[in-house]
Amino acid sequence: MLARVIEAAGIPTVTVTMMPELAARYRSSRIVGVEFPYGHSFGIPGAADMQRRVLTAAIELLTTATEAETRHDLDEDWPIDRKVAYKAWHPPEPSPIVAHSIEELRTARRDAAQADG
Repeated sequence: MLARVIEAAGIPTVTVTMMPELAARYRSSRIVGVEFPYGHSFGIPGAADMQRRVLTAAIELLTTATEAETRHDLDEDWPIDRKVAYKAWHPPEPSPIVAHSIEELRTARRDAAQADG
């Protein structure tokens, strides 16, 4: 994770991600979680207001979180059903890295559910 290397050099970072559980599991930098389709971590192309809200959340986390590994999930809705959006923006077969990341996310959720009881 490049963010960890940058953090180790004393430069604070923020990761905006659609997979906050995975980012937290790998001890990423400050994390802003968004429930957006992959490839659109700052929102809809051309939707300046949505993009500004994500950017503002990232800047606020950068300025308020005193340590790395702090997580904030943004309460921002994608304007159309997520399943429809995912199908519209993704090829029928995920790339190897996406397939791996999905499996890691499923494992993290399963582990969390088992830990809760």
